[in-house]
Amino acid sequence: MHVIEVTSPAHRSEFIQFPVRLYQNDTHWIRPLDADIENVFDPTKNKLFEQGECIRWLLLDDRQQTIGRVAAFINHKTVNDKKNDQPTGGMGFFECIDNQQAAFLLFDTCRNWLAGRGMEAMDGPINFGDRDRWWGLLVEGFQYEPNYGMPYTKPYYVPFFEQYGFQTYFEQHTFFLPIEKDRVLAGMNPAVLDRADRILNDPAFSFEHIRKNQLEKFAGDFATIYNKAWTKILGTPDMSNEKALKLMKQMKPVMDETLVWFGYHGPEKQPVAFFVMLPELNQYFKYVNGKMNLWGKLKFLYHKTFRTTRKAFGVIFGVIPEFQGKGVESAIALSYPTRVGWNSQHPYKDLELNWIGDFNVKMIRFSKMLGGVVGKRHITYRFLFDRTKEFKRHPII
Repeated sequence: MHVIEVTSPAHRSEFIQFPVRLYQNDTHWIRPLDADIENVFDPTKNKLFEQGECIRWLLLDDRQQTIGRVAAFINHKTVNDKKNDQPTGGMGFFECIDNQQAAFLLFDTCRNWLAGRGMEAMDGPINFGDRDRWWGLLVEGFQYEPNYGMPYTKPYYVPFFEQYGFQTYFEQHTFFLPIEKDRVLAGMNPAVLDRADRILNDPAFSFEHIRKNQLEKFAGDFATIYNKAWTKILGTPDMSNEKALKLMKQMKPVMDETLVWFGYHGPEKQPVAFFVMLPELNQYFKYVNGKMNLWGKLKFLYHKTFRTTRKAFGVIFGVIPEFQGKGVESAIALSYPTRVGWNSQHPYKDLELNWIGDFNVKMIRFSKMLGGVVGKRHITYRFLFDRTKEFKRHPII
């Protein structure tokens, strides 16, 4: 066995094609879009190359056949994150045959490359990008199809990581929630429902879904709420109106207006909450075989138009601090079911929330109070190069 760096068009193609062969008999795996993977490693598409570096490899056997792949990366914006006690890099896009020696060789390759650049630990499997894509190792929920942008991985990867010495840095929980009335009422904590009903019927509050012909207005409201609800928690820069509008425009082609909700308070309609959901895109993309060429786009449009998905995906949720704990959370979460889903024929039966880290205790508790149950669980692991150093999990927020 030997490792080669991905440098040529043929290597890049093999990096994409190896998982297709590896998962060919797995009915639950959905092939990611080729462009989504390649864009991670394209300096013209991924701005993290401006302050970071990335490399990827293929693992070949003695017959020169691919038996594994992996990538390693350093994001200098987060490498010295104040939550870390050491410079920490990342590894990801790990795929491998069921062979521990092969897996450990890939891990060693990442470790040595990172250590040579001053790193003292590596997180994985993660993405050279934001946490909403390709983040974590699936450890529970192999019987379900992956949501768009989330990894579906082999069960035998779990002992590979843990026997190598990776430890759980944090768990990622994907909650399943029903949208149909009877199932919602049966599963939701009555106190949550009462608080939601009180807020939804309070004339001081108003709740409305997005309208595509007013994206600029709603983008501004989104930025206002996001900056108050999430920026400090995530340790990220403020969301500008321009960036928020860009995000809205990116979502627009697949957006269902009735799934994106905003909450307002007072006569001046102060933006206080949002809940952004989308139709679950993998239910369309699974028919295009990874390619959004002309044929792929036609397939996508056909299934989007005539075979509407029954599953919605909760992208992001936020309530500004001064309105938290007053019932606004449950009210915005129930805006779609109570205003649309329970009063008309609608396609959505189930909702899966974007993953919630176990360090986010408030959101975990709230998701359970809404009647949510964990359907999928991923783990972000960390490996400390100094094996005598004390391991610490992600701090609670």
